[in-house]
Amino acid sequence: MSAVSEEIGRAFGAQHALGPNDFRALLLIMVADVEGRPLTAGELGTQLGLSSAAMTYLVERMIDSGHIRREKDASDRRKVILRYDEHGMAVAREFFGPLGARTSSALAGVSDTDLDAAHRVFALLIDAMRTHYEELRLD
Repeated sequence: MSAVSEEIGRAFGAQHALGPNDFRALLLIMVADVEGRPLTAGELGTQLGLSSAAMTYLVERMIDSGHIRREKDASDRRKVILRYDEHGMAVAREFFGPLGARTSSALAGVSDTDLDAAHRVFALLIDAMRTHYEELRLD
């Protein structure tokens, strides 16, 4: 699943002139937002392993292309977070919408009980992988 996901990400990047770090940045911004912990440029740079200068260049390029925007954090006005911009959301919906429809169709016959079990399994796997990744970063 991870390998096919990466290929789909590459196809999206190729269609929208996004390099691997650009696409990964968009993915990390989206995941952080969904999880309720939006990222600052510094936090994103740390996750991407980029220098401050490289991160500034990436963020400016992604803002200029309309994929993301800067926004003041509602809970801490001194903090600036990164969010998808309207253009970024539109191209993501256009590209990934058919995948969402295919996924919904593929799962239509799966019971709620099975979906709940799968959700628990994936949540545990993601947590284990994140813990392992954090330990690798500390070494």
